[in-house]
Amino acid sequence: MKRNLQFIVFVLAVLCQNMNLAMAQDRSYEGVVSVKPIQLEQRGDFLHIDIDFIMNNVKVKTARGVDFIPQLVAPERTYNLPIVSIKGGNEYMAYERRLAVMSAKERKSYVHPYVVEKGNKRRNDTIQYRYILPYEAWMEDAKLVLQRDECGCGESTLMSVEPLIDKVTLERILFPYVVAPYLAYLQPVAEEVKRRDIQAECFLDFEVNKVNIRPEYMNNPKELAKIRTMIDDLKADPSIKVNRLDIIGYASPEGSLANNKRLSEGRAMALRDYLATRYDFARNQYHIIFGGENWDGLVKALEASSMKDKETFINIIKNTSDDALRKKEIMRVAGGVPYRAMLKDIYPGLRKVDCKIDYTVVNFDVEQGRIVIKTNPKYLSLNEMYQVANSYPKGSDDFVNVFDIAVRMYPNDEVANLNAAAVALSKKDVRTAIKFMEKANKQTAEYINNSGVYDFLNGDINQSIAAFTQAAHMGNEAAKANLKQLQKILDMKKMPNK
Repeated sequence: MKRNLQFIVFVLAVLCQNMNLAMAQDRSYEGVVSVKPIQLEQRGDFLHIDIDFIMNNVKVKTARGVDFIPQLVAPERTYNLPIVSIKGGNEYMAYERRLAVMSAKERKSYVHPYVVEKGNKRRNDTIQYRYILPYEAWMEDAKLVLQRDECGCGESTLMSVEPLIDKVTLERILFPYVVAPYLAYLQPVAEEVKRRDIQAECFLDFEVNKVNIRPEYMNNPKELAKIRTMIDDLKADPSIKVNRLDIIGYASPEGSLANNKRLSEGRAMALRDYLATRYDFARNQYHIIFGGENWDGLVKALEASSMKDKETFINIIKNTSDDALRKKEIMRVAGGVPYRAMLKDIYPGLRKVDCKIDYTVVNFDVEQGRIVIKTNPKYLSLNEMYQVANSYPKGSDDFVNVFDIAVRMYPNDEVANLNAAAVALSKKDVRTAIKFMEKANKQTAEYINNSGVYDFLNGDINQSIAAFTQAAHMGNEAAKANLKQLQKILDMKKMPNK
Protein backbone atom coordinates (compact mmCIF):
# COMPACT_ATOMS: atom_id res chain seq x y z
CA MET A 1 0.00 0.00 0.00
CA LYS A 2 2.79 2.39 0.98
CA ARG A 3 4.65 1.53 -2.21
CA ASN A 4 1.53 2.25 -4.30
CA LEU A 5 1.12 5.60 -2.57
CA GLN A 6 4.73 6.53 -3.33
CA PHE A 7 4.21 5.59 -6.94
CA ILE A 8 1.09 7.79 -7.21
CA VAL A 9 2.93 10.74 -5.68
CA PHE A 10 5.78 10.22 -8.15
CA VAL A 11 3.39 10.13 -11.13
CA LEU A 12 1.61 13.30 -9.96
CA ALA A 13 4.94 15.09 -9.57
CA VAL A 14 5.96 14.15 -13.08
CA LEU A 15 2.61 15.27 -14.45
CA CYS A 16 2.86 18.62 -12.68
CA GLN A 17 6.38 19.12 -13.96
CA ASN A 18 5.27 18.33 -17.49
CA MET A 19 2.28 20.71 -17.19
CA ASN A 20 4.52 23.52 -15.94
CA LEU A 21 6.94 22.85 -18.75
CA ALA A 22 4.13 22.89 -21.31
CA MET A 23 2.76 26.14 -19.90
CA ALA A 24 6.23 27.68 -19.99
CA GLN A 25 6.70 26.53 -23.57
CA ASP A 26 3.29 28.00 -24.53
CA ARG A 27 4.16 31.37 -23.04
CA SER A 28 5.06 33.95 -25.67
CA TYR A 29 8.13 35.33 -23.94
CA GLU A 30 11.14 34.50 -21.80
CA GLY A 31 11.99 36.24 -18.55
CA VAL A 32 9.76 37.85 -15.92
CA VAL A 33 7.39 40.82 -16.07
CA SER A 34 6.58 42.11 -12.59
CA VAL A 35 3.62 44.43 -12.17
CA LYS A 36 3.89 47.08 -9.47
CA PRO A 37 0.72 49.12 -8.75
CA ILE A 38 1.55 52.72 -7.80
CA GLN A 39 -1.76 54.53 -7.33
CA LEU A 40 -5.50 54.49 -8.01
CA GLU A 41 -6.51 57.93 -6.84
CA GLN A 42 -9.27 60.46 -7.48
CA ARG A 43 -8.08 64.06 -7.61
CA GLY A 44 -10.73 66.61 -8.49
CA ASP A 45 -12.58 65.60 -11.64
CA PHE A 46 -10.07 62.96 -12.66
CA LEU A 47 -8.94 59.43 -11.72
CA HIS A 48 -5.19 58.84 -11.75
CA ILE A 49 -3.92 55.31 -12.49
CA ASP A 50 -0.20 54.58 -12.17
CA ILE A 51 1.36 51.15 -12.77
CA ASP A 52 4.96 50.07 -13.37
CA PHE A 53 5.70 47.08 -15.61
CA ILE A 54 9.18 45.89 -14.59
CA MET A 55 10.92 43.67 -17.12
CA ASN A 56 13.66 41.30 -16.03
CA ASN A 57 15.53 39.66 -18.91
CA VAL A 58 12.38 39.71 -21.09
CA LYS A 59 12.50 38.59 -24.72
CA VAL A 60 9.34 38.01 -26.79
CA LYS A 61 9.25 35.29 -29.45
CA THR A 62 9.41 36.78 -32.94
CA ALA A 63 5.91 35.80 -34.09
CA ARG A 64 4.24 36.28 -30.70
CA GLY A 65 3.23 39.01 -28.32
CA VAL A 66 2.17 39.63 -24.74
CA ASP A 67 -0.60 42.01 -23.66
CA PHE A 68 -1.34 43.47 -20.24
CA ILE A 69 -4.89 44.80 -19.86
CA PRO A 70 -5.63 46.96 -16.78
CA GLN A 71 -9.31 46.99 -15.77
CA LEU A 72 -11.51 48.98 -13.40
CA VAL A 73 -13.97 46.53 -11.89
CA ALA A 74 -17.03 47.76 -9.98
CA PRO A 75 -20.04 45.73 -8.78
CA GLU A 76 -22.06 46.50 -11.90
CA ARG A 77 -19.43 47.59 -14.39
CA THR A 78 -16.08 46.58 -15.89
CA TYR A 79 -14.04 49.21 -17.75
CA ASN A 80 -11.08 48.15 -19.91
CA LEU A 81 -8.20 50.61 -19.83
CA PRO A 82 -5.75 50.97 -22.74
CA ILE A 83 -3.45 47.94 -23.01
CA VAL A 84 0.32 47.61 -22.80
CA SER A 85 1.54 45.42 -25.64
CA ILE A 86 5.03 44.01 -26.17
CA LYS A 87 5.63 42.27 -29.48
CA GLY A 88 8.29 40.13 -31.11
CA GLY A 89 10.05 41.31 -34.27
CA ASN A 90 7.72 39.80 -36.89
CA GLU A 91 4.59 40.49 -34.86
CA TYR A 92 5.58 44.16 -34.48
CA MET A 93 6.07 44.53 -38.25
CA ALA A 94 2.68 42.87 -38.86
CA TYR A 95 1.10 45.35 -36.41
CA GLU A 96 2.59 48.32 -38.28
CA ARG A 97 1.32 46.92 -41.59
CA ARG A 98 -2.19 46.54 -40.15
CA LEU A 99 -2.16 50.19 -39.08
CA ALA A 100 -0.93 51.33 -42.49
CA VAL A 101 -3.70 49.59 -44.48
CA MET A 102 -6.58 50.41 -42.15
CA SER A 103 -9.61 51.97 -43.79
CA ALA A 104 -11.18 55.13 -42.40
CA LYS A 105 -14.04 53.03 -40.99
CA GLU A 106 -11.59 50.66 -39.27
CA ARG A 107 -9.58 53.58 -37.82
CA LYS A 108 -12.79 55.06 -36.41
CA SER A 109 -13.54 51.91 -34.39
CA TYR A 110 -9.91 51.05 -33.53
CA VAL A 111 -9.13 51.17 -29.81
CA HIS A 112 -5.65 52.63 -29.41
CA PRO A 113 -3.35 50.84 -26.92
CA TYR A 114 -1.48 52.75 -24.24
CA VAL A 115 1.81 51.67 -25.75
CA VAL A 116 3.09 49.07 -28.24
CA GLU A 117 6.79 48.27 -27.93
CA LYS A 118 9.29 45.83 -29.38
CA GLY A 119 10.46 42.96 -27.24
CA ASN A 120 12.66 41.13 -29.75
CA LYS A 121 15.82 41.88 -27.72
CA ARG A 122 16.48 41.23 -24.05
CA ARG A 123 14.91 43.95 -21.93
CA ASN A 124 15.68 44.99 -18.40
CA ASP A 125 13.73 48.20 -18.02
CA THR A 126 10.44 49.57 -16.77
CA ILE A 127 7.36 50.69 -18.72
CA GLN A 128 5.63 53.43 -16.74
CA TYR A 129 1.85 53.41 -17.15
CA ARG A 130 0.43 56.84 -16.28
CA TYR A 131 -3.22 57.22 -17.25
CA ILE A 132 -5.84 59.84 -16.37
CA LEU A 133 -9.56 59.69 -17.15
CA PRO A 134 -12.61 61.72 -16.07
CA TYR A 135 -13.86 60.60 -12.67
CA GLU A 136 -17.41 59.20 -12.55
CA ALA A 137 -19.53 58.26 -9.57
CA TRP A 138 -19.39 54.49 -10.17
CA MET A 139 -15.58 54.53 -9.80
CA GLU A 140 -15.82 55.12 -6.06
CA ASP A 141 -16.47 51.37 -5.59
CA ALA A 142 -14.05 50.18 -8.28
CA LYS A 143 -10.88 48.13 -7.87
CA LEU A 144 -7.94 47.81 -10.23
CA VAL A 145 -7.06 44.41 -11.69
CA LEU A 146 -4.83 43.24 -14.51
CA GLN A 147 -5.47 40.67 -17.21
CA ARG A 148 -2.35 39.00 -18.61
CA ASP A 149 -2.47 37.57 -22.11
CA GLU A 150 0.86 35.77 -21.96
CA CYS A 151 0.19 33.40 -24.83
CA GLY A 152 -0.69 36.21 -27.24
CA CYS A 153 -3.83 34.34 -28.22
CA GLY A 154 -6.50 36.84 -27.13
CA GLU A 155 -8.49 34.09 -25.39
CA SER A 156 -9.95 35.53 -22.20
CA THR A 157 -10.37 32.05 -20.72
CA LEU A 158 -6.61 31.56 -20.89
CA MET A 159 -5.76 34.94 -19.36
CA SER A 160 -4.72 35.22 -15.76
CA VAL A 161 -6.27 37.99 -13.64
CA GLU A 162 -4.32 39.49 -10.78
CA PRO A 163 -5.63 42.08 -8.30
CA LEU A 164 -3.63 45.29 -8.05
CA ILE A 165 -5.48 47.87 -5.91
CA ASP A 166 -8.68 47.08 -3.99
CA LYS A 167 -10.12 50.59 -3.60
CA VAL A 168 -9.94 54.05 -5.10
CA THR A 169 -8.25 56.61 -2.88
CA LEU A 170 -10.68 59.51 -2.76
CA GLU A 171 -9.62 63.10 -2.45
CA ARG A 172 -9.73 64.27 1.16
CA ILE A 173 -13.04 65.97 1.89
CA LEU A 174 -12.49 69.38 3.36
CA PHE A 175 -14.92 70.85 5.82
CA PRO A 176 -17.19 72.51 4.96
CA TYR A 177 -17.70 70.11 2.06
CA VAL A 178 -17.54 71.80 -1.34
CA VAL A 179 -19.85 70.36 -3.98
CA ALA A 180 -18.70 70.12 -7.58
CA PRO A 181 -21.98 69.27 -9.34
CA TYR A 182 -22.00 66.66 -12.08
CA LEU A 183 -23.39 67.92 -15.38
CA ALA A 184 -25.13 65.83 -18.00
CA TYR A 185 -24.44 66.03 -21.73
CA LEU A 186 -26.65 64.59 -24.44
CA GLN A 187 -25.28 62.87 -27.54
CA PRO A 188 -26.91 64.19 -30.73
CA VAL A 189 -28.47 61.87 -33.28
CA ALA A 190 -26.08 61.10 -36.12
CA GLU A 191 -26.87 62.60 -39.55
CA GLU A 192 -27.21 59.89 -42.18
CA VAL A 193 -26.49 62.42 -44.93
CA LYS A 194 -24.79 65.72 -44.11
CA ARG A 195 -26.43 68.23 -46.48
CA ARG A 196 -25.20 71.79 -46.47
CA ASP A 197 -25.64 74.86 -48.67
CA ILE A 198 -23.76 78.05 -49.39
CA GLN A 199 -24.87 81.15 -51.24
CA ALA A 200 -23.20 84.01 -53.06
CA GLU A 201 -25.06 87.24 -53.82
CA CYS A 202 -24.14 88.62 -57.24
CA PHE A 203 -25.01 92.16 -58.42
CA LEU A 204 -24.38 91.88 -62.14
CA ASP A 205 -24.58 94.82 -64.49
CA PHE A 206 -26.68 94.29 -67.62
CA GLU A 207 -27.35 96.63 -70.51
CA VAL A 208 -30.89 98.06 -70.48
CA ASN A 209 -33.50 95.39 -71.26
CA LYS A 210 -30.80 92.83 -72.12
CA VAL A 211 -30.05 89.49 -70.46
CA ASN A 212 -26.63 88.53 -71.81
CA ILE A 213 -23.67 88.72 -69.43
CA ARG A 214 -20.68 90.79 -70.43
CA PRO A 215 -17.94 89.55 -68.03
CA GLU A 216 -15.84 92.68 -68.52
CA TYR A 217 -18.77 95.15 -68.21
CA MET A 218 -18.71 97.66 -65.32
CA ASN A 219 -18.56 95.77 -61.97
CA ASN A 220 -19.10 92.28 -63.43
CA PRO A 221 -15.48 91.05 -63.08
CA LYS A 222 -15.62 91.47 -59.29
CA GLU A 223 -19.14 90.02 -58.94
CA LEU A 224 -18.46 86.97 -61.09
CA ALA A 225 -15.22 86.34 -59.20
CA LYS A 226 -17.25 85.92 -55.97
CA ILE A 227 -19.21 83.02 -57.45
CA ARG A 228 -16.17 81.41 -59.07
CA THR A 229 -14.24 81.55 -55.78
CA MET A 230 -17.14 79.88 -53.95
CA ILE A 231 -17.39 77.09 -56.51
CA ASP A 232 -13.61 76.64 -56.81
CA ASP A 233 -13.29 76.22 -53.04
CA LEU A 234 -16.00 73.54 -53.01
CA LYS A 235 -14.58 71.63 -55.97
CA ALA A 236 -11.07 71.69 -54.48
CA ASP A 237 -12.28 70.02 -51.28
CA PRO A 238 -12.29 66.20 -51.62
CA SER A 239 -14.72 65.88 -48.69
CA ILE A 240 -17.49 67.68 -50.62
CA LYS A 241 -19.88 66.54 -53.35
CA VAL A 242 -21.95 69.22 -55.13
CA ASN A 243 -25.56 68.12 -55.69
CA ARG A 244 -27.35 71.14 -57.20
CA LEU A 245 -26.91 74.79 -58.12
CA ASP A 246 -29.89 77.14 -57.76
CA ILE A 247 -29.61 80.31 -59.85
CA ILE A 248 -32.13 82.76 -58.39
CA GLY A 249 -32.95 85.93 -60.31
CA TYR A 250 -34.43 89.00 -58.60
CA ALA A 251 -35.92 92.10 -60.24
CA SER A 252 -36.22 95.67 -59.05
CA PRO A 253 -39.92 96.55 -58.47
CA GLU A 254 -40.63 98.89 -61.36
CA GLY A 255 -42.52 98.18 -64.57
CA SER A 256 -44.71 95.13 -65.15
CA LEU A 257 -44.29 91.89 -63.23
CA ALA A 258 -44.28 89.89 -66.48
CA ASN A 259 -41.38 91.87 -67.91
CA ASN A 260 -39.49 91.70 -64.62
CA LYS A 261 -39.94 87.91 -64.57
CA ARG A 262 -38.69 87.64 -68.14
CA LEU A 263 -35.63 89.74 -67.40
CA SER A 264 -34.70 88.08 -64.07
CA GLU A 265 -35.12 84.53 -65.43
CA GLY A 266 -33.17 85.45 -68.56
CA ARG A 267 -30.35 86.90 -66.48
CA ALA A 268 -30.33 83.81 -64.22
CA MET A 269 -30.05 81.59 -67.33
CA ALA A 270 -27.22 83.79 -68.58
CA LEU A 271 -25.31 83.18 -65.36
CA ARG A 272 -25.98 79.42 -65.67
CA ASP A 273 -24.59 79.44 -69.23
CA TYR A 274 -21.55 81.41 -68.03
CA LEU A 275 -20.83 78.82 -65.32
CA ALA A 276 -21.54 75.86 -67.63
CA THR A 277 -18.67 76.89 -69.91
CA ARG A 278 -16.24 76.88 -66.95
CA TYR A 279 -17.31 73.88 -64.84
CA ASP A 280 -18.18 70.26 -65.52
CA PHE A 281 -21.50 70.13 -63.65
CA ALA A 282 -24.29 68.25 -65.42
CA ARG A 283 -26.97 70.41 -67.03
CA ASN A 284 -29.68 68.97 -64.77
CA GLN A 285 -27.77 70.14 -61.68
CA TYR A 286 -28.67 73.75 -62.54
CA HIS A 287 -32.10 75.07 -61.49
CA ILE A 288 -33.41 78.47 -62.58
CA ILE A 289 -35.67 80.20 -60.03
CA PHE A 290 -37.51 83.52 -60.22
CA GLY A 291 -37.01 85.15 -56.84
CA GLY A 292 -39.63 87.83 -57.56
CA GLU A 293 -39.52 91.60 -57.34
CA ASN A 294 -37.05 92.51 -54.64
CA TRP A 295 -39.32 94.38 -52.22
CA ASP A 296 -37.43 93.06 -49.16
CA GLY A 297 -34.21 94.42 -50.59
CA LEU A 298 -35.86 97.78 -51.19
CA VAL A 299 -37.01 98.02 -47.55
CA LYS A 300 -33.49 97.21 -46.28
CA ALA A 301 -31.95 99.76 -48.63
CA LEU A 302 -34.41 102.46 -47.52
CA GLU A 303 -33.77 101.70 -43.83
CA ALA A 304 -30.05 102.14 -44.41
CA SER A 305 -30.46 105.35 -46.45
CA SER A 306 -30.75 108.99 -45.38
CA MET A 307 -33.69 109.75 -47.68
CA LYS A 308 -36.12 112.31 -46.30
CA ASP A 309 -39.23 110.31 -47.31
CA LYS A 310 -37.96 106.81 -46.53
CA GLU A 311 -40.51 106.17 -43.73
CA THR A 312 -43.35 107.08 -46.13
CA PHE A 313 -42.04 104.58 -48.67
CA ILE A 314 -41.59 101.84 -46.05
CA ASN A 315 -45.16 102.33 -44.76
CA ILE A 316 -46.54 102.08 -48.31
CA ILE A 317 -44.62 98.84 -48.95
CA LYS A 318 -45.62 97.23 -45.65
CA ASN A 319 -49.28 98.29 -45.68
CA THR A 320 -50.18 97.83 -49.35
CA SER A 321 -50.66 94.25 -50.45
CA ASP A 322 -51.30 94.89 -54.15
CA ASP A 323 -47.95 95.28 -55.96
CA ALA A 324 -49.34 97.41 -58.81
CA LEU A 325 -50.95 99.83 -56.35
CA ARG A 326 -47.72 99.97 -54.33
CA LYS A 327 -45.77 101.06 -57.39
CA LYS A 328 -48.29 103.82 -58.18
CA GLU A 329 -48.33 105.20 -54.62
CA ILE A 330 -44.52 105.21 -54.47
CA MET A 331 -44.36 107.13 -57.73
CA ARG A 332 -46.78 109.82 -56.37
CA VAL A 333 -44.77 110.69 -53.20
CA ALA A 334 -43.57 114.32 -53.31
CA GLY A 335 -44.45 114.62 -56.96
CA GLY A 336 -42.23 111.71 -58.00
CA VAL A 337 -38.91 113.44 -57.21
CA PRO A 338 -37.71 110.91 -54.54
CA TYR A 339 -38.89 108.02 -56.74
CA ARG A 340 -36.67 109.17 -59.59
CA ALA A 341 -33.77 109.39 -57.12
CA MET A 342 -34.46 105.78 -56.01
CA LEU A 343 -34.50 104.60 -59.63
CA LYS A 344 -31.00 105.99 -60.02
CA ASP A 345 -29.42 105.22 -56.62
CA ILE A 346 -31.25 102.21 -55.12
CA TYR A 347 -33.04 100.17 -57.79
CA PRO A 348 -29.94 98.99 -59.70
CA GLY A 349 -28.75 97.21 -56.53
CA LEU A 350 -32.03 95.30 -56.32
CA ARG A 351 -31.41 93.55 -59.66
CA LYS A 352 -29.36 90.65 -58.49
CA VAL A 353 -28.69 86.99 -59.16
CA ASP A 354 -27.97 84.62 -56.26
CA CYS A 355 -26.13 81.36 -56.69
CA LYS A 356 -27.04 78.82 -54.01
CA ILE A 357 -25.14 75.52 -53.97
CA ASP A 358 -26.46 72.42 -52.23
CA TYR A 359 -23.76 69.88 -51.31
CA THR A 360 -23.04 66.89 -49.09
CA VAL A 361 -20.04 66.37 -46.82
CA VAL A 362 -18.33 63.07 -46.04
CA ASN A 363 -18.26 61.72 -42.50
CA PHE A 364 -15.18 62.34 -40.35
CA ASP A 365 -13.58 60.23 -37.64
CA VAL A 366 -12.48 61.83 -34.37
CA GLU A 367 -8.90 62.56 -35.45
CA GLN A 368 -10.11 64.22 -38.66
CA GLY A 369 -12.81 66.04 -36.71
CA ARG A 370 -10.20 67.62 -34.41
CA ILE A 371 -8.74 69.34 -37.49
CA VAL A 372 -12.01 70.20 -39.24
CA ILE A 373 -13.48 71.82 -36.08
CA LYS A 374 -10.73 74.44 -36.35
CA THR A 375 -10.97 75.05 -40.11
CA ASN A 376 -14.52 74.35 -41.34
CA PRO A 377 -16.76 73.50 -38.36
CA LYS A 378 -19.90 73.73 -40.54
CA TYR A 379 -18.74 70.50 -42.23
CA LEU A 380 -19.16 68.56 -38.96
CA SER A 381 -22.45 67.20 -37.72
CA LEU A 382 -23.45 67.80 -34.12
CA ASN A 383 -22.75 64.15 -33.36
CA GLU A 384 -19.23 64.44 -34.81
CA MET A 385 -18.64 67.56 -32.70
CA TYR A 386 -19.86 65.68 -29.63
CA GLN A 387 -17.36 62.88 -30.27
CA VAL A 388 -14.55 65.38 -30.81
CA ALA A 389 -15.43 67.16 -27.55
CA ASN A 390 -15.35 63.91 -25.61
CA SER A 391 -11.94 63.02 -27.02
CA TYR A 392 -10.62 65.79 -24.74
CA PRO A 393 -10.64 65.73 -20.92
CA LYS A 394 -14.04 66.85 -19.62
CA GLY A 395 -13.93 70.49 -18.59
CA SER A 396 -10.72 71.27 -20.50
CA ASP A 397 -10.47 74.35 -22.74
CA ASP A 398 -10.68 72.17 -25.86
CA PHE A 399 -13.75 70.34 -24.50
CA VAL A 400 -15.53 73.62 -23.72
CA ASN A 401 -14.55 75.24 -27.02
CA VAL A 402 -16.09 72.46 -29.12
CA PHE A 403 -19.50 72.83 -27.45
CA ASP A 404 -19.29 76.62 -27.85
CA ILE A 405 -18.65 76.15 -31.59
CA ALA A 406 -21.49 73.60 -31.82
CA VAL A 407 -24.12 76.01 -30.51
CA ARG A 408 -22.84 78.78 -32.81
CA MET A 409 -23.15 76.47 -35.81
CA TYR A 410 -26.55 75.13 -34.71
CA PRO A 411 -28.07 78.00 -32.69
CA ASN A 412 -31.62 76.58 -32.62
CA ASP A 413 -30.83 72.92 -32.00
CA GLU A 414 -32.16 71.61 -28.67
CA VAL A 415 -29.23 69.27 -28.04
CA ALA A 416 -26.61 71.89 -28.93
CA ASN A 417 -28.26 74.32 -26.51
CA LEU A 418 -28.50 71.71 -23.74
CA ASN A 419 -24.78 70.93 -23.98
CA ALA A 420 -23.84 74.61 -24.22
CA ALA A 421 -25.86 75.23 -21.05
CA ALA A 422 -23.95 72.43 -19.32
CA VAL A 423 -20.66 74.07 -20.33
CA ALA A 424 -21.84 77.44 -19.00
CA LEU A 425 -22.90 75.82 -15.71
CA SER A 426 -19.50 74.14 -15.42
CA LYS A 427 -18.05 77.68 -15.42
CA LYS A 428 -20.80 78.81 -12.96
CA ASP A 429 -22.07 81.25 -15.60
CA VAL A 430 -25.77 80.92 -14.72
CA ARG A 431 -26.87 83.91 -16.84
CA THR A 432 -25.51 82.40 -20.04
CA ALA A 433 -26.71 78.93 -19.03
CA ILE A 434 -30.37 79.96 -18.67
CA LYS A 435 -30.37 81.48 -22.18
CA PHE A 436 -29.28 78.15 -23.65
CA MET A 437 -31.60 76.14 -21.39
CA GLU A 438 -34.61 78.05 -22.73
CA LYS A 439 -33.94 76.49 -26.16
CA ALA A 440 -33.30 72.95 -24.86
CA ASN A 441 -35.74 70.03 -24.58
CA LYS A 442 -37.03 70.30 -21.02
CA GLN A 443 -38.30 66.71 -20.90
CA THR A 444 -34.92 64.96 -20.96
CA ALA A 445 -33.22 63.60 -17.86
CA GLU A 446 -30.11 65.57 -18.85
CA TYR A 447 -32.01 68.85 -18.83
CA ILE A 448 -33.66 68.06 -15.48
CA ASN A 449 -30.28 67.21 -13.90
CA ASN A 450 -28.72 70.40 -15.26
CA SER A 451 -31.67 72.47 -14.04
CA GLY A 452 -30.92 70.98 -10.61
CA VAL A 453 -27.33 72.21 -10.94
CA TYR A 454 -28.68 75.64 -11.93
CA ASP A 455 -30.90 75.68 -8.80
CA PHE A 456 -27.98 74.56 -6.63
CA LEU A 457 -25.71 77.32 -7.94
CA ASN A 458 -28.50 79.79 -7.16
CA GLY A 459 -28.71 78.52 -3.57
CA ASP A 460 -32.00 76.60 -3.88
CA ILE A 461 -30.95 73.21 -2.45
CA ASN A 462 -34.49 71.90 -1.99
CA GLN A 463 -35.36 72.57 -5.63
CA SER A 464 -32.08 71.03 -6.78
CA ILE A 465 -32.74 67.88 -4.73
CA ALA A 466 -36.17 67.58 -6.33
CA ALA A 467 -34.66 67.90 -9.81
CA PHE A 468 -31.83 65.43 -9.09
CA THR A 469 -34.32 62.94 -7.65
CA GLN A 470 -36.50 63.14 -10.75
CA ALA A 471 -33.54 62.78 -13.12
CA ALA A 472 -32.10 59.90 -11.06
CA HIS A 473 -35.44 58.04 -11.33
CA MET A 474 -35.09 58.45 -15.11
CA GLY A 475 -31.72 56.68 -14.91
CA ASN A 476 -29.35 59.66 -15.13
CA GLU A 477 -25.99 58.81 -13.54
CA ALA A 478 -24.94 62.45 -13.03
CA ALA A 479 -28.11 63.07 -11.00
CA LYS A 480 -27.41 60.02 -8.82
CA ALA A 481 -23.91 61.34 -8.10
CA ASN A 482 -25.29 64.80 -7.31
CA LEU A 483 -27.78 63.36 -4.83
CA LYS A 484 -24.94 61.49 -3.16
CA GLN A 485 -22.97 64.72 -2.79
CA LEU A 486 -25.90 66.65 -1.40
CA GLN A 487 -26.53 63.90 1.11
CA LYS A 488 -23.00 64.51 2.43
CA ILE A 489 -23.90 68.16 3.01
CA LEU A 490 -27.07 67.21 4.83
CA ASP A 491 -25.19 64.66 6.94
CA MET A 492 -22.59 67.27 7.88
CA LYS A 493 -25.30 69.69 8.99
CA LYS A 494 -26.48 67.05 11.44
CA MET A 495 -22.98 66.58 12.93
CA PRO A 496 -22.45 68.17 16.36
CA ASN A 497 -20.03 71.06 16.56
CA LYS A 498 -16.71 70.24 18.15
